[in-house]
Amino acid sequence: MAVSWTPHRFTGGILALDTANTVVLRNEPEKTFDRFDDPVEIAHFAEAASGFRAAELGGRPLHAPEPSNIKPAVIAIRETTDRLFRHAVSKGAVATAHLPDFLTACASGLSASVVEIGAPDQPFGDPATPVAFEAALALSALSLLRDETVARLRICPNCSWLFVDRSRNSSRLWCDMAVCGNRQKANRHYRRRAAAREVPNA
Repeated sequence: MAVSWTPHRFTGGILALDTANTVVLRNEPEKTFDRFDDPVEIAHFAEAASGFRAAELGGRPLHAPEPSNIKPAVIAIRETTDRLFRHAVSKGAVATAHLPDFLTACASGLSASVVEIGAPDQPFGDPATPVAFEAALALSALSLLRDETVARLRICPNCSWLFVDRSRNSSRLWCDMAVCGNRQKANRHYRRRAAAREVPNA
């Protein structure tokens, strides 16, 4: 089934977390599903992310010409990123036991590409040419290791997506207030009305 890569699917705040969130409902094993089951969606995601993550990428477009070939590298980075930083949110610190697999996955993503990074205003290299999706994904994931970023990571209490809280007072609760926030408000309203109906008349 084709995926509509809408703005809501890019509420992680950074490419690596948007990618981690392509597994839906990780906290509900009986309902969870992977939007990358069809490798074609990796290319569609990369195309959409080129726009939604243009600021992070320094305007450099993402390129995923053979999604079937890059899928193992992408999935490895995605899953080790989710494991490492989901644990960091839960425990308040990065677990060194999770780092070897994470770093190996990122190294694999970078190994197939020659990417020069770190120039002023060009964090992912020359914006005039596309960059391999798996290489950009690895760079994005590695950037999450900054202390100030780890401290701002959150897990949405509605959908369990990871996101970076960039609010001024670090008080953001939902990955997307318009979606998850409103769903939780609607659920609370429904529960209150249902509880009120169950109270017998005095």
